[in-house]
Amino acid sequence: MGEAPENIVLVETEADVDALEVADPGRVAYISQTTLSVDETRTIINRLRERFPAIAGPRTDDICYATTNRQSAVKQMAVECDLVLVIGSQNSSNSQRLVDVARDYGTESYLIDNASQVQEAWLAGKRVVGISSGASAPEELVERLVAYFTERGVQDVSEFEVVREDVRFMLPKRIREDLATRT
Repeated sequence: MGEAPENIVLVETEADVDALEVADPGRVAYISQTTLSVDETRTIINRLRERFPAIAGPRTDDICYATTNRQSAVKQMAVECDLVLVIGSQNSSNSQRLVDVARDYGTESYLIDNASQVQEAWLAGKRVVGISSGASAPEELVERLVAYFTERGVQDVSEFEVVREDVRFMLPKRIREDLATRT
């Protein structure tokens, strides 16, 4: 939106799509925030396609795999937990969405920056606590939160994995060439 504000309209809900007025309905395209999941964008994109049949858009695999995977994990984990703690920044939409997903499944959930923000009142009467993190939260913060619980005497710690994230990104060609000439 910062690049072409005169040509871009922020659409966050289906109602926004319904209210959208464009000069040429045949020349409309959409993009989505990469940290939104396919589930989050599906209904809005479907509504856009209904209103603007010629609309152009990215492939669904352009949506952040880490966000989609974490939301799937939280959906499955939340039904087994009494509490879900999500590590991530307060201004991270994907971290906040993980909290919402857990709550949608009836599980108490909080967004925290780190282990020092865990409140004793949240833990009262809880047997199973799930831990997740936003797509850009450092793994070290998750490890510290797990350590927080083990230091309190928790012995049964297990990793809940829905999808193994083993995506590898190729270095740009120029960098690969430079590295090859050094060896």
